[in-house]
Amino acid sequence: MSHFMPFARKLTRSPWVWVLVILAIPALVSAQTGLPSLNLSVDEAKNPAEFSLTIQILALITVLSLAPSILIMTTSFTRILVVFHFLRVALGTQTTPSNQVLVSLAMFITFFIMKPMFSEVYENAWQPMSREEITQSEALQLAKRPVATFMLRHTREKDLGLFIDLQGAAAPEVMEDLPITTIIPAFIISELQSAFQIGFLLYLPMLVIDMIVASVLLSMGMMMLPPIMISMPFKILLFVLVDGWYLIVESLVKGFM
Repeated sequence: MSHFMPFARKLTRSPWVWVLVILAIPALVSAQTGLPSLNLSVDEAKNPAEFSLTIQILALITVLSLAPSILIMTTSFTRILVVFHFLRVALGTQTTPSNQVLVSLAMFITFFIMKPMFSEVYENAWQPMSREEITQSEALQLAKRPVATFMLRHTREKDLGLFIDLQGAAAPEVMEDLPITTIIPAFIISELQSAFQIGFLLYLPMLVIDMIVASVLLSMGMMMLPPIMISMPFKILLFVLVDGWYLIVESLVKGFM
């Protein structure tokens, strides 16, 4: 017992022990008073209005689960992220920068680019609806117009015409009147086309460095040494000397503005 007392004193002086005790108090109290239970049940609807409300709630949950994808595909995020991945492969740095870094950078650049559009939607659609000045359907129409205008500004006529022809409908006089389901896929493939064109331009100087290094190694008889291993430091050096991140981000942002 005498050997245990010094250890007990040190244990009670430790702040982590008191943290654990404080965290354990609610569990001890709930163990004596009884744990709460959660019951989920499906009851029969008394009238068609209750059934319709249930379907609306399920539709809302589905839309909320797809909201991040919808938001990403209707902004500049796609082009920026694809270009960043092309850049990483062209440099040959494998997983540096990591996916988390590239996605975070692309997301914040997207917020910077889309800020005017988000502000317009908030001021013209969300605030009047929150003040009950307009209905939800009117708010959706007001929110659709700046989003559709942004996407149409960066959508090729060829891609837009493709989906109009596939839909089998005549093109309206005002392109903003097109259904959003027609504008979004045309915008996405246009963004991918632009991203691949930028990626090709990023590959060209890196490919030249790879060819020069491979030719030098071949002339020296060092055929067993991978050229990519030798060329990667030179590609990184070239990218740093020309301030590559500055140039790429500037080009991407100005391309949308």
